[in-house]
Amino acid sequence: MLSRTADNLFWLGRYMERAETMARLIHVGARMNLIPDTADGYRSEWEPILQASGSYAGFEKKYGEAVERNVVSHLFFDRENASSVASCIAASRENARIVRTALTGPVWDALNGAFQELRELERTPRSELGITQLTEWTARQNALVAGAIQTTLLRNEGYDFIHVGAHLERADNTSRFLDVKYYVLLPDAGFVGSGLDNVQWQTLLRGMQMHRAFHWAYGGEVTATKIVDLLILNPACPRSLRAAVQGVNDHLDRLSHGHHRSTDVQSAARGLLAELIETRTTDIFDRGLHEFLEDFKGKVADLGRRVSDTYLIGAMA
Repeated sequence: MLSRTADNLFWLGRYMERAETMARLIHVGARMNLIPDTADGYRSEWEPILQASGSYAGFEKKYGEAVERNVVSHLFFDRENASSVASCIAASRENARIVRTALTGPVWDALNGAFQELRELERTPRSELGITQLTEWTARQNALVAGAIQTTLLRNEGYDFIHVGAHLERADNTSRFLDVKYYVLLPDAGFVGSGLDNVQWQTLLRGMQMHRAFHWAYGGEVTATKIVDLLILNPACPRSLRAAVQGVNDHLDRLSHGHHRSTDVQSAARGLLAELIETRTTDIFDRGLHEFLEDFKGKVADLGRRVSDTYLIGAMA
């Protein structure tokens, strides 16, 4: 497969995954914003959400005040924000258009349909669009695209590049969700284990649609230790860091087998997976959750660079 085609497919997968994450961050921010701080009353949670999205500086320059309407505009509709839902869906569709012959009709129809519906949403008065509606719409479009990919694409290199991109993006995004909760939203270390702490954890689970999975896997009280185990270490959880890194490994192994050679990126991915397998929740809390997540995000970014240098545009140099 041409490296340029592989690059388009890789980013198709990344952008669709990122679109859903941005919508879910908006949903989490709205729910968190309704929770009263036991010390200071209600407080805005939109600034931490913007920090988690990685676009706070651009938002502040363009919008100023971090209020709900501005944040929704920035994270969902703003085409100048490369990580907004609208930008991600448009970019995913454009990547698909460029490599149209590498995709089946149902995959293209799902992507193009999402783009056309997005244009309708952009023409709808914002007062008629609720945050839950926008979140569910985005999740549905991502599911339609993922379903078409899963049921109609050949298990060839293109399929693997889409999934390497999607799994890398999911690994990064789950770590961002966790970091928002623990490092930014909790107002004071004294609130750890408090009612506010537990409500925030439950809100995070619901925002990621992992609350039912949590109760199936763990039952009982929602605690930080259980949630960290679910979203970082549990291989059965589809949004956990371990599951995402396992997915990256699986598809890199398939690519390596097809090319009849091992690569540096394959070795790095195996090393990160082995590290997660050996990690325990006590290790994470002893080190500090934020510090663990920052290190993990750096390693995921490094994997992305290695994939690019090995297979994508970087391989053309």
